Amino acid sequence: MSEDKNKNIQDINTPDDKFIHPENKPRTVISPEGEEIHIEPLRDYFLEKRPEVIQPKSDAVEKFLNWARAESIWVLGFGTGCGSIEIPPLMTPRFDAFRYGVQMRPTPRQSSAIIISGYLAIKTLKRVIRVYEQMPSPKYVLALGSCTINGGMYWDSYNTINRLDHYIPVDVYVAGCMPRPEALLAGFVQLKKKIKEGRAEGANEYAEKFDWYKGNQKKIINDWNMPDYNW
Repeated sequence: MSEDKNKNIQDINTPDDKFIHPENKPRTVISPEGEEIHIEPLRDYFLEKRPEVIQPKSDAVEKFLNWARAESIWVLGFGTGCGSIEIPPLMTPRFDAFRYGVQMRPTPRQSSAIIISGYLAIKTLKRVIRVYEQMPSPKYVLALGSCTINGGMYWDSYNTINRLDHYIPVDVYVAGCMPRPEALLAGFVQLKKKIKEGRAEGANEYAEKFDWYKGNQKKIINDWNMPDYNW
């Protein structure tokens, strides 16, 4: 009886190949140096389990951690449209975001904040979700421009979303079409304030309302090929 039970548990936890998109199946690739690299996309690109709420530590410790987080924000710029052009000037001497403790990073694994700039197509939303779920907690989202608030000039388009906060939590909105770099810096100031006050809890909100967010995502993404965290 115990063997049958263990087999059933194994069947539930092991994904069936026919439900896995070809791009997400394990494979071996050859690096430029000729080395074989084994890739398991479901492990490398996605969460292996549902996100969990991270309880804050004691008041004194959490205040110190939030101060440190606010003064060292590592940002992944996810350029989707016209808002992308506002991000590079932030690191130039004229605006110098580094003096605010803001630094750009190349990968989601290294980042604590992500900027969604401009309109967001449904096809691109799937990539945004993948990137957001790769980021370590705590993590923060800045939504740049009118398109992320109400769709902007694309509010009635068939292939763009109207409200970003229906699909991933948003900590700070920077309004405008498009906002200037100064407005984005003001958004970072607001984000730093929220972090220090302990109100930037988007990652915990995503974990608490995970089923609601996933339901909204699946309503508009027709070619869903990401794990549901239930095998």
